[in-house]
Amino acid sequence: MAAYEFASQEFHDAVRSVTRKAFEDTLAAGLPVFYLDDEGLDVMEQPDGRRFEIRWIPGAPAGKNFEILREIKRRAA
Repeated sequence: MAAYEFASQEFHDAVRSVTRKAFEDTLAAGLPVFYLDDEGLDVMEQPDGRRFEIRWIPGAPAGKNFEILREIKRRAA
């Protein structure tokens, strides 16, 4: 593993790269990925590419701690 100065551009690039790889590996394993998107929406992305806005349910058991609010349609490029 390379050594980077904390908060350097190289450090941020390395973090971004490994985060993207973990995201893609998780989807490739058939599991959904949960994240906060650029618009501030809580999102669940499925391995087939479908994305859903979700609402977290505090205190609920794992796997049942979110509610799907709507499917997020892909934007035209």
